[in-house]
Amino acid sequence: MEGLRRIVTGHNTDGKSIIMIDGPPARSIGKEIGGLFEIWNTDGNQINTLDEIDRADTDVLLSPPKGGTKFRYFAINPIPEGVPKEKLEELAAIAFAEIGASQDRVDTTRHPGMHKTKTIDYIILLKGNVTLLLDDDEVQLKPFDVVVQRGTNHAWVNNGKEPALFIAVLIDSDLKD
Repeated sequence: MEGLRRIVTGHNTDGKSIIMIDGPPARSIGKEIGGLFEIWNTDGNQINTLDEIDRADTDVLLSPPKGGTKFRYFAINPIPEGVPKEKLEELAAIAFAEIGASQDRVDTTRHPGMHKTKTIDYIILLKGNVTLLLDDDEVQLKPFDVVVQRGTNHAWVNNGKEPALFIAVLIDSDLKD
């Protein structure tokens, strides 16, 4: 995905607000299937606005650490026609393993991309034609629809011909099923 830009502010030693980072996401993974593009992460610790640490320049993992957050773009490519379900299941298993989330694939009977995290997610579809699948429900999304994902088993399906682009904030949460 070209043109993704993030601007991170902070303070200089005189206490004046400044731009600390202006550029593309620090890290990404899975561009061949769309991708996760890291914007910023927190780990629950105090934030020093004087430091120049790029908090997104770490391994790309699906979920934030305990007490932390993740802020990212994510993109989903359309599934090519004619790919057998077994192959899609294999590819999804590899993709989730790469982002440290194999354990989040609790029930993939409805779709190979189904997963469930212990997070509250705020997700906005920026472009594309997408269906949000749940265990017993589904909803068609159009650009600028907002989803509050509360730790449910889900998958995103791109129904269009171009990559779908989302923005997401994932917040570690103590969820009750």
